[in-house]
Amino acid sequence: MSKLNEEICKVDFDELVNSATPAPDVFSVTVAALTEEKTLKRGTVLALSAKTGKMSVLGTAAASDDTLTANCILSDDVTVGTTDTSAFAYRTGHFNRNSLIVADGYTLEAADEEELRKGGILLSDAVRI
Repeated sequence: MSKLNEEICKVDFDELVNSATPAPDVFSVTVAALTEEKTLKRGTVLALSAKTGKMSVLGTAAASDDTLTANCILSDDVTVGTTDTSAFAYRTGHFNRNSLIVADGYTLEAADEEELRKGGILLSDAVRI
């Protein structure tokens, strides 16, 4: 006889997604190689390099002949090493601003939020009850 009260799986709410509207849309990105291996967490804001088309964590210093512009949000944890890595990121959706991750010492700016909004990413503050 089966157990009707048996826990099959558990879903944890990480407070990243604020709303199902607009619908989160995921696409594949290339994250630029790092000098040493590091795990980037779900919710990390990625910036697009105008020169290479690769992604870096928002707030990372760009090369002198390059610009990095806020573009998307990492949808899953990914380990990036010394070679470029493929990952999945949200290109659209409604997310909680205070759940986003940027480079150490960097603060998400209004211009970054505007770039994300232009691409279809809306940000709001999470309200905890």
